[in-house]
Amino acid sequence: MSKARDNKFPDRDAIISFIRAHPGEIGTREIAREFGLKNADRAELKRVLRALADEGVIEKRGKTIHQAAALPATVVADVTSRDRDGELLATPTEWDEEQGDAPKIRIRLPRYPKPGTAVGVGDRALLRIEQIEGEGEAAAYVGRVIKIIDHMRSRVLGIFRALPSGGGRLVPVDKKQAGRELNIAKPDSAGAEDGDLVSVELVRSRGYGLPSGKVKERLGSLATEKAVSLIAIHAHDIPQAFSTGAVKEAEAAKAPTLHGREDWRDIPLVTIDPPDAKDHDDAVHAEPDDDPNNKGGYILHVAIADVAFYVRPGSSLDRDALLRGNSVYFPDRVVPMLPERISNDLCSLKPGEPRGALAVRMVIGPDGRKRSHTFHRVLMRSAAKLNYAQVQAAIDGNPDDATGPLLKPILQPLYDAYALVKRARDERDPLDLDLPERKIVLKPDGTVDRVITPERLDAHKLIEEFMILANVAAAEMLEKKALPLIYRVHDEPTVEKVHNLVEFLKTLDMSFAKAGALRPTVFNRVLAQVKGQDSEPLVNEVVLRSQAQAEYSAENYGHFGLNLRRYAHFTSPIRRYADLVVHRALIRALGLGEGALPDTETFETLSEVAAQISATERRAMKAERETVDRLIAHHLADRIGDIFQGRISGVTRAGLFVKLSDTGADGLIPIRTLGTEYFNYDEARHALVGSRSGAMHRLGDVVEVRLVEAAPVAGALRFELLSEGQVPPRNRKRGHFGDARKSKHKTKAKADAGRHRPKKVRKPGKVKPGKSKKAKR
Repeated sequence: MSKARDNKFPDRDAIISFIRAHPGEIGTREIAREFGLKNADRAELKRVLRALADEGVIEKRGKTIHQAAALPATVVADVTSRDRDGELLATPTEWDEEQGDAPKIRIRLPRYPKPGTAVGVGDRALLRIEQIEGEGEAAAYVGRVIKIIDHMRSRVLGIFRALPSGGGRLVPVDKKQAGRELNIAKPDSAGAEDGDLVSVELVRSRGYGLPSGKVKERLGSLATEKAVSLIAIHAHDIPQAFSTGAVKEAEAAKAPTLHGREDWRDIPLVTIDPPDAKDHDDAVHAEPDDDPNNKGGYILHVAIADVAFYVRPGSSLDRDALLRGNSVYFPDRVVPMLPERISNDLCSLKPGEPRGALAVRMVIGPDGRKRSHTFHRVLMRSAAKLNYAQVQAAIDGNPDDATGPLLKPILQPLYDAYALVKRARDERDPLDLDLPERKIVLKPDGTVDRVITPERLDAHKLIEEFMILANVAAAEMLEKKALPLIYRVHDEPTVEKVHNLVEFLKTLDMSFAKAGALRPTVFNRVLAQVKGQDSEPLVNEVVLRSQAQAEYSAENYGHFGLNLRRYAHFTSPIRRYADLVVHRALIRALGLGEGALPDTETFETLSEVAAQISATERRAMKAERETVDRLIAHHLADRIGDIFQGRISGVTRAGLFVKLSDTGADGLIPIRTLGTEYFNYDEARHALVGSRSGAMHRLGDVVEVRLVEAAPVAGALRFELLSEGQVPPRNRKRGHFGDARKSKHKTKAKADAGRHRPKKVRKPGKVKPGKSKKAKR
């Protein structure tokens, strides 16, 4: 494939185009060969590649070079450093590490910055970014500051552990800082007591001993509150207290009357939620359609709490809700987006009480497809508050006192309508991953009692499909009225991720039959091939990792996972700000009264809102996940030395991550503990492979591990692997031991610290052809 350039060094765009054409397949050597570069030209090539990486145009992963992934037009970013010219560089606050290193954004500062936009290293800001385009649409990014979200912090969050001699130690809550304690002198402890969650400012210390810190703020006591979630709340700056103005507005709010609303109080709408739900913001009802032109069809009503009536644009409630972006759900508490007076009272669709709602009436054909829809601002009255298991039991022939009278007139029509909708859903064929979710059940003292995997019932699927239909109807209505809105979007997998998936499937002798445009059906065929097989969890996990992350955007590019062209969140305005924006837009589009989206809201302003609430959503997910990790680590802390069964849930150059079968806890097996040989990181196979034996530890493998360390404050576990690696047959098509010998990422592992091996010392640069240097542990 070489294209000698007659000793002319290639320009940047030519190099970028070549990299883009061979994602994940090439390194410096292949680029040099492509352009016929030798000797001094190779040194210049390395300099150019370093510059492109610094600018965020490309990224190196091991020995291979990739084009940096694309970013949305508006993004929340952290200012991390300055380049050689002194210009500020930032990276996205939330970034999928599976895509490699986060791309860099060069911040463009105006000569006279507006108040509140003067940014520095360590700050977090909302940026409007654009690409610097070159040949092949390769790009670096420049960003303009829209607003500062948070200023630089040089503080560490941790648990204060008192010492008998006075003062104490700070145990950091960040996993990355696990084991790096700080010394707190008695005069610097600010009266902190053992078990307090504190914010500590780093202070200068001597060159020996522990680094020192000074307590700046006491945030709460884990000893008294039994609230591990408190750590995540403060670590991620999740607002807890509402502003005085928001509290006053909530207390002054009054329920709506029938004025300006349709009367739906006689429609027997019911709420179906988890048994422990506190807010009930959606209600459903179905009945056969008596229209002779829709024989066998149904009329479906979905009513959603009218949050926009209480939370007006620009109000204190609105500002607080946007700051939160969404409610955050921890095992022991909920941090709501709105005060409880709104979320648990006025906007909770309680049985027998009149409540304002924004509702959609949908006509479902006998084929299960939605034929038409209309939106209404109504006054409704819920006929019953039910839970999923209760409803499913009634349909399965075991009704209780509450569901018995409702079975024929209300519940059975809902399931009949769902049977139609499911038929259309199956024809649409959305992505169908089988990844069971676990739920932690707590004891009264806030510690873990057990971890369960709730059964997924038809009752869950019924509500899910009805909500999806309502969300689609909202997006379609607003597009028809040509109003700006915030979409829920999910991009299709990148070419590189699909390529990696294809290479992985080849190692299982499976094909990825793609004909025409990429659709979820292609992935579902793969999942169907492994249904019920040992490799099913592995393939489900790898397919999940190949997908993009869903987000909010003012620009519509569809929802790949659901296989829908247009989709918006409409059904949960109590807990998601995006839904509140959609409600306001519908009120404005249809002239439904107060609380409409202001005329000042444009595509540009909603793009900024979408970026902000996408970031708060990811913040909530991370906080929830970390809290679960801490609770389970605390639960297992007294079981050091016990043996557990689990599955390998992640493979990296640092080692193996294992998810325990009984609790779902994740922990690390450091690569240095794996064996007496070098282990190669095989990216295509998602495995670590022994260079001598070919023994392979692969993503999804069932393994036995021993728990050797638990750090409850950080939520970290460390395991020792007891299972042997699998050795593939020697007659594999892909080589002597599969792809083990072709791996470009090598990491050294020793059995234990007591064994040593003679090391061969090579002079710099004296590496045999075709061999790569061993990576440091």
